[in-house]
Amino acid sequence: MNGRLAVVFGACLTQFTIIGLLFSYGIFIKAFETEFGWSRTLLSGCSTLAFFMMGLLAMVGGRLSDRFGPRRVLAVTGLSYGLGYVLMSQISAPWQLYLIFATFLGLGLGSHDVVTLSTIGRWFSARRGIMTGLVKVGTATGQIIVPPLAALLIAGFGWRMALIILGVSAAILLFTAAMAMRSPPVPDSADPLSAPQGMTFDSARRTRAFWTLGAVQFLLMPSLFTVPLHVAVHGMDIGMSAPFAATLLSVIGAASIAGRLSVGGLVDRIGGRNGYILCFAALIAGLAVLILGHAQIALFAAVAIYGFGHGGFFTVVSPTVAEFFGLRAHGAIFGTVLFFGTVGGALGPILAGLVFDTTGSYMIAFSGLLVMAILGLALVLSLPTPDSETVPAKA
Repeated sequence: MNGRLAVVFGACLTQFTIIGLLFSYGIFIKAFETEFGWSRTLLSGCSTLAFFMMGLLAMVGGRLSDRFGPRRVLAVTGLSYGLGYVLMSQISAPWQLYLIFATFLGLGLGSHDVVTLSTIGRWFSARRGIMTGLVKVGTATGQIIVPPLAALLIAGFGWRMALIILGVSAAILLFTAAMAMRSPPVPDSADPLSAPQGMTFDSARRTRAFWTLGAVQFLLMPSLFTVPLHVAVHGMDIGMSAPFAATLLSVIGAASIAGRLSVGGLVDRIGGRNGYILCFAALIAGLAVLILGHAQIALFAAVAIYGFGHGGFFTVVSPTVAEFFGLRAHGAIFGTVLFFGTVGGALGPILAGLVFDTTGSYMIAFSGLLVMAILGLALVLSLPTPDSETVPAKA
């Protein structure tokens, strides 16, 4: 396997495993409720902590990847992620669940996006959008396959053994993926034109575009974290069986494949700003259907529309950062933009759980996500053109 194909394989497998297992956590909520009597606020709170750690550690992971390359970073964090799921099988108290999410799972989540997508951006400067979309298809495939598999494992072996099987499998897959990852060959240092072009991190953070992109991430990520976590258990609340409700996550994953590939292909031609607008249109429409429709068929329609935007958003961010700021400090800038998103995203799941525990419904929570999405779209419309205050990437 040549270097580029190996990197694409490793990045896809990392995305498949990390996000596939993350989506599967929602399938375990009912089991934890039955076993321990814990509230959804409590069970959502550990995801909130993990998402916050993901953003915090993404800034570190981006810098480490810039300096040491992706292989060593992903090997350590991948093994940590798998071990976290194995340890989760032994929990008996809430603090244990929170500790696992804050450390073992937080490490895996903190590196999977910033390290893989920054590496892809360096290998494929001329086709950055479509290759990012292709890698993120690995995420969507994980969303389709892993949650139903988790539901079947729970039904067949119980939730504790299901977590052990998933954790051991994840550790093996993620270590294999890490071994396939490497940075592109170092260019001839004597040729200044061969070095990555763009802004330093300090220069980027003095631009309006940097802070606007961070605010946009803050507003959109609550939807991307909250809906996948709560939609399956919401389906169970309206009468779906656990395996049937798990297919809602598979629908999101399938629709997101179309979003990732479509937006990935388009962003190279229409630019990141227009890519964001397309994704927000799908997100807003999906949330509106989710709020207005109450039958099971409406729920499937809502997650299908939502899934397109969900997939597109995870594709558009890295190429847009490169478009505005270049590749010189892409890992550090991209990681910081992701941090803004995970701060907002961390609040979404726990607030949705609190709303459900208080009202017995997710409707107020879903309506809040819709308002935030509309505000995010307004900010995207205010973005400057890349060449007005930033340095575009070298083609």
